[in-house]
Amino acid sequence: MDVQSLRSSQGCPTPRPTSFIKWPLFLPVAKRGSVNPYSKFNCETSRRNCSSKPEGLKLELKSKIGRRAALLGGGAVIGGLLTKSFSSSNPTLDGTRSIEPIGTAGTLNDASELSETSIFRHIILKDDPGEQLIASIRAELDEARANNRPVNVGAARHSMGGQAIPREGHAITFENGLVEPDSVNQLMRVHAGARWSDVIATADPIGLGPRVMQSNNDFGIAATFCVNAHGWPVKEGPMGSSVRSFDMILPDGTLATCSRTKNPDLFGMTMGGYGLTGIITQMDVDLAQNQRLEPTFAEMPAEIFGDKFIEALADETVKMAYGRLNVQRASFMSDALLITYRPSTDQSDLPAASGSGAAAKVASRIYRAQLGNERMKRLRWWFEADLATKLASGPVTRNNLINEPVVTLDDRNPDRTDILHEYFISPDRFAEFAMLCRRVIPGSYQEFLNVTLRFVDTDSASWLGYATTSRIAAVMSFSQELTARAEADMRRMTQELIDGVISIGGTYYLPYRPHARQDQFTRAYPRASEFAAAKRAMDPDLLLRNNLWDSYLEAL
Repeated sequence: MDVQSLRSSQGCPTPRPTSFIKWPLFLPVAKRGSVNPYSKFNCETSRRNCSSKPEGLKLELKSKIGRRAALLGGGAVIGGLLTKSFSSSNPTLDGTRSIEPIGTAGTLNDASELSETSIFRHIILKDDPGEQLIASIRAELDEARANNRPVNVGAARHSMGGQAIPREGHAITFENGLVEPDSVNQLMRVHAGARWSDVIATADPIGLGPRVMQSNNDFGIAATFCVNAHGWPVKEGPMGSSVRSFDMILPDGTLATCSRTKNPDLFGMTMGGYGLTGIITQMDVDLAQNQRLEPTFAEMPAEIFGDKFIEALADETVKMAYGRLNVQRASFMSDALLITYRPSTDQSDLPAASGSGAAAKVASRIYRAQLGNERMKRLRWWFEADLATKLASGPVTRNNLINEPVVTLDDRNPDRTDILHEYFISPDRFAEFAMLCRRVIPGSYQEFLNVTLRFVDTDSASWLGYATTSRIAAVMSFSQELTARAEADMRRMTQELIDGVISIGGTYYLPYRPHARQDQFTRAYPRASEFAAAKRAMDPDLLLRNNLWDSYLEAL
């Protein structure tokens, strides 16, 4: 079907670019007390009870240390006791120009804290999928069109470059956790704005859970699809590979249904389309059987990680897997750790999904102690590669592994923000990627905190896809000063990394800071021009816009 004809036929809607992400084990979240009035963690718009947030990090130990918490923080018990003696010594901000957001009324920000954008209006829609929700969306589209203003939809807004913010436009946030599971067909029908925490809470009691989701549970489901996020179950493609169909309101107000067989072009444009094709209202998404899993740990030189990762995934019993790299400067990205999960022999009486709880908060403290402190980075790697392999060696359910909120790693430093990068590399070229990072990153001004490695299977559906072949996804977490010098340095480093990644046949992820050059964007995403042309055909008024469109696609 040609795109022009989609306007008059049943097409499919695309949601708004919300979160993102992906999104990685280490997606940052807007700081408490942040200027983002519409953050998921803001009392006004969140399901979370802000008054219940802990005032400090108390060392409350349960019978077991959470598996991810132990690996993240590197041994929460011992590390928590040593944190004070290994306190960070970050450079002074004297003589620099702050770019900390002001929090001006009538603005919207995202997880980066660097996307403060003036908007016309922000509305929150809580209706179940149905006529009232559809009518509200159509009314907002009509008003925006009449006044030549853009529209975009978001959930938690964990993206970092304004991908879910319409400049001077109508920002819509969905707040509805409706999840209707079908245990017979291992399927769920969900509101576009439901969070993965809603899915786990509903599916876990009946022995099911998400087939594919990011490593954290507080992202929106449609947002995950629209940013084409992936997870760490294997061997799986992006979350979109688990989407059977969705309903979406097109820019002209038409309600369309999309799947791989019905309006497949719209399906592919919407998967990773950052809300530029339509507004999703509900989705049919695969579920998977929950299982009790047992981890295995293997330390190795980083140069052979790609081969060992693929070798491990050839084992059909491996259900989840990820890797880590050593980030201390003395042995930067030279050592790797591979963690694989296989089903336990005992699958009876699975415990309810809970997450790491207090141990995760302690782990966050250790994670933060790495700032400006090479001794702590060295100690953390010893914990991860040695001690934590013993502390976290017991069985754990699949749902429990992914039932962690991003707030676990909340950065409370008012002078800094967490910035993510993500690069996709063929496993057979991973050694070249590690060498590239060793050459580029240590010479930057940035504090590098973590890199997590995941597998993403081939994705042939998304028009703006990053996995034309199977890839290793390298999710990197940096702590950046809120200063002009740090932003300029981050831009320079990012462009250098992207050039290097493209040269070895890889690409970069789009929900993060818009530091890539235009030529880098078009080289990394060769169907971008085709996407932009199709977008203009179905949305001639350019009603659905965001900063991804403004920064890159509009020029095509």
